[in-house]
Amino acid sequence: MPDLTRPKVGLRERKKIKTKASIQQNALRLFREQGYQATTVEQIAEAAEISPSTFFRYFATKEAVVLEDDYDPLLIETYRNQPPELDAVQAFRNAVREGFLQIPEEEQGGIWERVSLVMSVPELRIAMIHQIAGTTEMVAGIIAERAGREAGELKVRNVAAAVIGLVISAQMYYVEHPEMDFLEILDESLAHMQAGFPL
Repeated sequence: MPDLTRPKVGLRERKKIKTKASIQQNALRLFREQGYQATTVEQIAEAAEISPSTFFRYFATKEAVVLEDDYDPLLIETYRNQPPELDAVQAFRNAVREGFLQIPEEEQGGIWERVSLVMSVPELRIAMIHQIAGTTEMVAGIIAERAGREAGELKVRNVAAAVIGLVISAQMYYVEHPEMDFLEILDESLAHMQAGFPL
């Protein structure tokens, strides 16, 4: 049954989504073939059949091609849909798993490829550190909303920062153990937090 509450995506928006995906896919292919450092924005633009100026309308930097995606709204929605009796961390655990299952299978491989790149390329790791503050604020916002608290409260920020730290830790572990399932690693990490971090 179609979801009548969601607005239909217009032709112009669909074209933008398609162009953005093409840029990202071609960038990842070039990074695989010739390495991240050796790949230029001009090469990515040429492969995606756009101009460099069009590239910069979608991504502010080369690093952003790897770091950015459109999945935050999906995480926010699945988090908000969790039963109210769940605590913040359990709700996040459920939301991550449910949200990931909604991502088309053909896009999932690109996510793991980007995670591996971020963890293995120094410039990307530095860029990720700069991005963390905004991501932490976003997570603090949805945690605060769920708990009926203020996003700026220290305890809310502590929980948000701990969750983001665990995501990064899980990503690093996944790069070292690519044969494992990332969602299982992250879920185990969040369960460890729920248990009070026993060693």
